[in-house]
Amino acid sequence: MLEHLNFGDIGEIKHNLPVEQLVEDAVNNGEGEIGMRGVLMVDTGKYTGRSPNDKFFVEEDFSKDNLWIGPVNRYVDEAVYDELYEKVKSHYEANEDGSGAYVFDGFCGADTDYRLNVRMIARKAWQSIFVNNMFIRPEENELENFEPDFTIINASSVFDEKWEEHGLNSETFIIFNLEKRIAIIGGTEYGGEMKKGIFSIMHYYLPLKGVLSMHCSANVDPDGSNTALFFGLSGTGKTTLSTDSKRPLIGDDEHGWSDNGIFNFEGGCYAKAIDLNPEHEPEIYNAIRAGALAENVVYDANTKEIDFTDRSKTENTRICYPIDFIDNSLAAMGKTSMGGHPKTIIFLTCDAYGILPPVSKLSPEQAMYHFISGYTAKVAGTERGVTEPTATFSPCYGGPFLTLLPLRYAELLREKMNKYNVPCYLVNTGWVGASASSGAKRISLPVTRKIIHTILDGSIEQSDFIVDNYFGVQIPTALDGISEDILLPTHAWKNSEDYHKTAKLLVEKFHYNFEHYNIDDPAVQNAGPVLD
Repeated sequence: MLEHLNFGDIGEIKHNLPVEQLVEDAVNNGEGEIGMRGVLMVDTGKYTGRSPNDKFFVEEDFSKDNLWIGPVNRYVDEAVYDELYEKVKSHYEANEDGSGAYVFDGFCGADTDYRLNVRMIARKAWQSIFVNNMFIRPEENELENFEPDFTIINASSVFDEKWEEHGLNSETFIIFNLEKRIAIIGGTEYGGEMKKGIFSIMHYYLPLKGVLSMHCSANVDPDGSNTALFFGLSGTGKTTLSTDSKRPLIGDDEHGWSDNGIFNFEGGCYAKAIDLNPEHEPEIYNAIRAGALAENVVYDANTKEIDFTDRSKTENTRICYPIDFIDNSLAAMGKTSMGGHPKTIIFLTCDAYGILPPVSKLSPEQAMYHFISGYTAKVAGTERGVTEPTATFSPCYGGPFLTLLPLRYAELLREKMNKYNVPCYLVNTGWVGASASSGAKRISLPVTRKIIHTILDGSIEQSDFIVDNYFGVQIPTALDGISEDILLPTHAWKNSEDYHKTAKLLVEKFHYNFEHYNIDDPAVQNAGPVLD
């Protein structure tokens, strides 16, 4: 099974074990405890989140003409990879505790024309549960002649003591060899490295085939039509607004857009659990059951009840579960997690400056501009040291996972929007009429949901539109009883001088950010905001 890795004897290979057996192994191995509602609770050690500064790509001829090397992706010498690969290999072959290896073979991508055969090798049972939940589980007959397209070897207990000599940033390493189609992980137990590692690989291979890879959620009408895509960074409401009791979920995080339509990459969900409330997020809460994982949560030692408000371990507590644990999902209905070509694209932003309108319509070039920008704003109090609204930009709403230049993804977006005549809307779930620091209230969720529904049912197109002063986007002047005092920033702001001052400040931040990308496309450059 591991012949393609040239591994020697590593003990028992536990191949695609049932999750029930993996849970039993995890408990017997002392990796975790069974908690409320049968969930397996585990800790990920020192790292409770991804280590983006420890992610590298091997410098080789195979990928050098395509890789985006810069703030996200860094090169490492092939000799360093080879040395660390041998160290990882020796770790498995030593098999000091006699546990052997857990191997998961499965798929990334519901579209069989573009899915990736993935192999995940781990020493811990819970890590194998993680990938069983997050990727698409194969049928028995699909395992008979399975050949991996990409392999991740998780050696979380292996550290690189020579990291300074190797030019790395710490003892932790996540290194991808695109030519050999292998990644090695050392020094971190965090499960998200495996999930996002394969996402980065999909971001590399698919656009080269004309398929747009996207960090977004997607849902459909009950009859499977009217696919909608929701893009947005953390805190913008992507999960909340795409989870709709009247619209089945395709997936909540990673998708592709091929000639066949929209398809989910994953077989599961990796939901934030901090402050999880069964009343506000019943779908996620109900997914806490046997077969799911709870990462880094704090719980009562006697009752095993989880305290979702406790941040003493991390803000990034997580629940990992198969997507069919969400009752209103295509997977739970026994359907493939795919939809037709989207009828609507929605960019979500939380504008803490209060300048962007609650909803506006974008041209394809404006969509490219905002897609490359990937704007939202952090609010005072959300992070240590953030005392006022702070603009945040992440290209394509998923910068840490991109492997090609952002323009490549944006060009595919424009191409597909034009080919399938898909409108794009920018929805501000933050503030309007005042900045967050003024003490004003955020746009209410019911108002935002009403806006989303008018977009999805097409009634927004019946409105008259005017052009925004600074961003040049089309703003509806009347929408399902929502007044102009909310829809139009110029009406919402009580002090005109403050409005123009704040708007110019935000425009300058957009301009400064966009300069980093050297976009040689006048149509896109001219689609950005202008100073009045």
